[in-house]
Amino acid sequence: MRHETKISGRLLKIIIYIVCIFLAILSIIPFWIMIMNATRSTFEIQQNAISLLPSKFLQSNIDVLLGKSFNPIVGFINSMIISTGTTLCAVYFSSLTAYGIVAYNWRLRQPFFTFILAIMMIPSQVTAIGFYQFVYKLDMTNNFLPLILPAIAAPPMVFFMRQYLLGMLQIDIVNSGRIDGAGEFYIFNRIILPIMKPAIATQAIFTFVSSWNNLFMPMVLLTNSDKYTMPIMVSLLRGDIYRTEYGAIYLGLTVTVLPLFIVYFLLSKYIIAGVALGGVKE
Repeated sequence: MRHETKISGRLLKIIIYIVCIFLAILSIIPFWIMIMNATRSTFEIQQNAISLLPSKFLQSNIDVLLGKSFNPIVGFINSMIISTGTTLCAVYFSSLTAYGIVAYNWRLRQPFFTFILAIMMIPSQVTAIGFYQFVYKLDMTNNFLPLILPAIAAPPMVFFMRQYLLGMLQIDIVNSGRIDGAGEFYIFNRIILPIMKPAIATQAIFTFVSSWNNLFMPMVLLTNSDKYTMPIMVSLLRGDIYRTEYGAIYLGLTVTVLPLFIVYFLLSKYIIAGVALGGVKE
C-alpha cells in the first residue's frame, strides 16, 4: 500500500512538473518570437510571422528604427521618470492609506473603505475627457506631473495593502512604538513599511509595468516629441501607405520591454509571498 502511494505521489509530481514546464514554455514563446522577429526583414515576417530562429537583418532594422526618429534614450528616460515616480507615489501613499484604515479606529472608517471600493468600479477611460480638460486649464500639458501625481490615489492598491495588513499587522507593535515616544510617521516609515516589504515589492512590479506600458493618457497629454515615452514612440513606428517596416517595429517592441524584464527579475521573488499574504481575509 505504501509502495503504491509513493508511486502515485511521484507520478503526480511528474505530471505537475510537466504542466509547469509546458506553461513556462508557452509564456516564453511570444517574447522569443518577438525577439527573433526583431532580427528578420519585413519580407520574411510577411511570409511567415512565426520563427524560432534569428535572421541576419538586425543591423538593417536598427538603421531603419533610428531613421524613423525613434530615440530610445529619450524615450527610456521619459518612461523611467514617469514609471518610477508613479510607482513611488502609488506604493507609499497607498500603504499609508491602508495603514490608516487598519490601525486607527475612527467613525467613518468602513464608509471610507466602501467608497474606495466603489471608485475601483469606475473605468479610467470614463474620466479621461474631464481629466484632460482639467490639465489643459492648468496649462500642464506636456508635463510629467499629471501622469505621476494621480497615482497617489490608487484604490486597487489600497485594497491590496489593507488585506495584507489585516493578516500581518500586530497593533501591539504600534502601541509599543507610541509608548517609546515615536511619532506616527516614524512608526509607519521605520516599522510598518519593512513589514509590508513583500506587498510593496509585488505592487511595485505591477504598477511599474502598467505605467511603463501606458499609452492612452501619455499620448493624450504629451504632444512634444521630446516628452514622448517608449510606447508612444513604438506606436509611431508605422510606414507610409505602401510599406511598413515590421522588423523595425518588433525591434522597437523588444527595446521597450527589456527594462520590464529587469525590474521583474529583480523583484519577482516577492510576488508569490506578497500575493499569498495579501489574500488574507478579515
